[in-house]
Amino acid sequence: MALCLMMFFVACKEKKSESVLYEYEGRFPDEAAENMVLTVSDSGIVSFIITAPLMNRYYGDSTFADFPKGIRVVSFTEYGEQQALVTADYASEVNGSKYRASKNVVIIDVINGDTLRTEEITWNQLARTINSNTLVKQTKADGSVNYGDGFTADDRFTKYTIIHPRGEMAGFDF
Repeated sequence: MALCLMMFFVACKEKKSESVLYEYEGRFPDEAAENMVLTVSDSGIVSFIITAPLMNRYYGDSTFADFPKGIRVVSFTEYGEQQALVTADYASEVNGSKYRASKNVVIIDVINGDTLRTEEITWNQLARTINSNTLVKQTKADGSVNYGDGFTADDRFTKYTIIHPRGEMAGFDF
C-alpha cells in the first residue's frame, strides 16, 4: 500500500514549464507556439518567411493572434532572392487579413540598401500593401537621411512612397 501511494505522488508530480504565458487585456492565450517559423509560398515559390520567438492565439468574441516578443519577416523576389527584411518588437493580427507591427519597426530593402524606421506599420494581406501613418526615418544606401509622415508600399517592399518627405534630397543637373 505504501509503495502504491509513493508511486501515485511521484507520478502526479507537477512539471514546471520554462514557458511564460503572456496576458493580453486580462486574457491568457488559448494556444501558444514558441520559435515559430512560417513559410508562405505560392505555386512552390517562397514569398515570405515569418519567424517569431512566441505567438499567442486567443479565441472568443474577437479571435486574434499576437507576437509579444517580436517578429521577423523576410520577403523574396519571384526569383528566390531576398527582397526585404522587416523586424518589430511587437506584432498582432488586426483581423484575418490585416496585421500590425509596432515598437521599433525596421524595414531593410536588401536589394537597394535603403532602411526605413518607424513605430508602427500595417500589412493588408488582401490588398498586398504595407503602410504607416507615423513618423518615418529613411536612410538611403548612400547615407542620406530623409523623414516623412508615413509611407505606403507593396507587400514585398519593392516600391514605396514616403508621405510628405523632407531631408537630404539628391539634386539633378539642369
